[in-house]
Amino acid sequence: MAKYQLFATMGAGFESVTKKELQALGYQTKTSNGRVFFTGDQADIVKTNLWLRSADRIKILLKQFKAVSFEELYDQTYAFDWSQLLPVDAKFPVAGRCVRSKLHSEPDVQSIVKKAIVDKMTAAYHRRGFLPENGHAYPLEIRIYKDQATLSLDTTGPSLFKRGYRVEHGGAPLKENFAAGLLELTPYDGSHPLIDPMTGSGTLAIEAALIAKNIAPGCQRDFAYDGFDWFDPQLHQNAVLAAKEQVKTDHAPIWASDIDQSVLEIAKLNAHNAGVLQDIDFKQVAVKDFATDLENGIIIANPPYGKRLKDRRSAEDLYQQMGQVLRPLTSFSQYYLTADPKFETFFGAKANKKRKLFNGNLRTDFYQYWANFHGKKHHN
Repeated sequence: MAKYQLFATMGAGFESVTKKELQALGYQTKTSNGRVFFTGDQADIVKTNLWLRSADRIKILLKQFKAVSFEELYDQTYAFDWSQLLPVDAKFPVAGRCVRSKLHSEPDVQSIVKKAIVDKMTAAYHRRGFLPENGHAYPLEIRIYKDQATLSLDTTGPSLFKRGYRVEHGGAPLKENFAAGLLELTPYDGSHPLIDPMTGSGTLAIEAALIAKNIAPGCQRDFAYDGFDWFDPQLHQNAVLAAKEQVKTDHAPIWASDIDQSVLEIAKLNAHNAGVLQDIDFKQVAVKDFATDLENGIIIANPPYGKRLKDRRSAEDLYQQMGQVLRPLTSFSQYYLTADPKFETFFGAKANKKRKLFNGNLRTDFYQYWANFHGKKHHN
């Protein structure tokens, strides 16, 4: 089976997380900004789309070249054997991104690449300037960074954060792969209790349950490669069946609470759709009233940020309540994501570590308070 140069894309700050995931799956990796490269065949494309929790997409690197003029861009794109990749009826949308390059107009770059592919395809298929583009989609991207162009084919389709379980959400939910990435920045593996005291639509708790049960996050959805005419369809079916055989049943308790019962109902629906409703103990309770007899676990939360002025005071009050109620639970490692730079002041303790992350376009910090797990410090 043919080998491909592949790469996973992910949100800024999660490169090391995705790299560790790929290495755990057995791949040798090379990391650059926002991308982790590895080599694999069609079975590996299926495996990584199915199993990677923190990544956005898996792409095939088609060609890399220098492009400082539209002529170079056209000629280099035209030189690729597109008929080996695209059937005559293929839809092939071309996304474009240009950063710190002489060719900086993304619409122009996209249209030049599209024209080169159309010209090559019409010549290869002996057509007169018309391609129907009414078949399956083959999403292409041209990325030019410092005048170095990369042509790639997206094997994923809709981003990997679209697991297929979240049909409703509360206000400003975390994306599923972002939540999974946060969990992978903790020592969580299902062997210790996990508490999310501000669960909202339940994404952190659901992703924790998927990790604890070793459920492949992509097993409920389709991928772009399912429509590629040269891709073996049996590989996906086999991989899903194999993944279902690896599901675990035993794990430590997962608690998820929120003050808003209507939001909790959404969280329960999402958990049901993910197949983990019975694995999470949902409860309506305000942070100020929270109590637990669990020990030696992880507390993780994405509290309100209070970005608008009228919301800031209530968010700061909540951080103070968190400090009063959660900070004394010293057997727990605690992890909080917020955009408020004064979080530590209101929480009442300085974090062991802060990690800068972008939740969408919003700069946030992941505050990490480490506890002693059976005599050992566990942290990332």
